[in-house]
Amino acid sequence: MVKIILTLCIIFHFYIPNGWAQASSNPDSNKPMEITADESLEWHRTELYFKANKNVKAVQGATTLFSDILKAKYRDSKDGGMDVYTILASGNVKIISAQSKVYGDKAIYNIDKGFAVITGNNLRLVSDGQVVTARDKFQYWVSAGRLEALGNAKAVRLGDTLEADKIVTIFNEDKHGKRTLKTLEAFGNVVITTPDEVLTSERAIYNAATDIAELHENVKITRGPNILEGNRAQVNLKTNISKIFGSGDNGNRVRGVFYPNSKIKPE
Repeated sequence: MVKIILTLCIIFHFYIPNGWAQASSNPDSNKPMEITADESLEWHRTELYFKANKNVKAVQGATTLFSDILKAKYRDSKDGGMDVYTILASGNVKIISAQSKVYGDKAIYNIDKGFAVITGNNLRLVSDGQVVTARDKFQYWVSAGRLEALGNAKAVRLGDTLEADKIVTIFNEDKHGKRTLKTLEAFGNVVITTPDEVLTSERAIYNAATDIAELHENVKITRGPNILEGNRAQVNLKTNISKIFGSGDNGNRVRGVFYPNSKIKPE
């Protein structure tokens, strides 16, 4: 049971590429952006945007973005610079930083709102030995430190898997701009699979400050033929104590079925 919750703690503990952050927390934000392309680089002075075509590569600091087409909308600044406020990339999008790689078909980052959306048929994020995929989209609110994976969201790390309709992580940021996990939540058809156990519920949440994970609604833990069922489960990683609860309101009791002769026994 503890191993399952440890998976929840680390499965989404990655960083958004540095170039996709606001100036207050991003050391690369004031560095120049270099854009190269095989075919053309268009400067639309009236409509105030650049467009690059074919095998586009955009580099800013430690972050590199690849795509078939890239459009950067900008505002003229008072000092003669160009204030880019929206970036749109389409076709074979790949965003690489020191911490992670993101793949998709389309990426939109509204710098003014601090909001990014990445979509695609083969949407995935690879970071620190883990792979996160989603059917619909990744979306990230920079200021709030909120990241969502939507639609058949799945995270795999070291043989452990977390699946849900939606996975949401909230990050804190220290004065050095380093992000650390605050909470992780999984919603809808939650399935956590490890080499030894399978756990299902409708909702799971981990609080990094308390080091406690909770699972809610139709909780079921399967270890070999052994089964634990209840309305809610709680795991305290500090004390290594796991609890499963029934619901006294509607008469649903916690239930456990154990097979003494099974090769795999519950902890």
